[in-house]
Amino acid sequence: MTDTPTKTDTAKPAHRSGFAAAAREFVLIVVGALIVSSILRAFVGQMFIIPSESMENTLLVGDRVVVEKITDVKRGDVVVFEDPGGWLGAEESGQKRGSVGRFFEVVGLLPDSSHGHLIKRLIGMPGDKIACCDSQGRLLVNGQPLDETAYLYPGDAPSQMDFQVTVPAGRVFVMGDHRSASGDSRVHLQDVDADGGNPGDAAFVPLDKVTGRAILVVWPAGRWSKLGVPETFKAVPAPTGPPPAKPSISLTPPPK
Repeated sequence: MTDTPTKTDTAKPAHRSGFAAAAREFVLIVVGALIVSSILRAFVGQMFIIPSESMENTLLVGDRVVVEKITDVKRGDVVVFEDPGGWLGAEESGQKRGSVGRFFEVVGLLPDSSHGHLIKRLIGMPGDKIACCDSQGRLLVNGQPLDETAYLYPGDAPSQMDFQVTVPAGRVFVMGDHRSASGDSRVHLQDVDADGGNPGDAAFVPLDKVTGRAILVVWPAGRWSKLGVPETFKAVPAPTGPPPAKPSISLTPPPK
């Protein structure tokens, strides 16, 4: 006479099999989500933490901003870019996370600490002529004066130094909204870049180092806002000729 399996004897294997299947499904979901998140971070967008005062009051220290990487950048955009070489001081670079924190940054589960990156406003595209300042103290782009009152830090002048530049091919000219606290393109107009190129090359950010344009402030919640191109940039005409291979730089004011 054979023994008949009891209810208890058959329930345990089924339960274990169901648990294992659920565990495998959960792992696959998590791994899939991490892969998708990593791909989105690499090619679509990511979040950065603002590390310095150079973009006040548009962006404050500790703000979280969303940076998208799909569309091309243009004049007036707030852009995140890798340090072109020698721009970052300890006070401007975000705190570097440990290996675990860095992993969660890479997969998109933590905002980027901004270590090794800067955020500024894009003032000039390749071929643009930028000068400071006209008789009313305004920045000129291709001869068009900018009204920067909408974003310039209260009490700041467009620039405390005089200059005239033509942006070379493949590079852009950037400035912080808090001009008196921003180590931007102006500060590096007499530097030579890390590759030993032309004097002043270090002032212009290579386009291939631009991560993307900031489009949203998402945290703190009370500061949620869109970031766009200020109206004044829409009146700037296109450059009159092709961008030069080498930058043109003069540390003198334009003719009044």
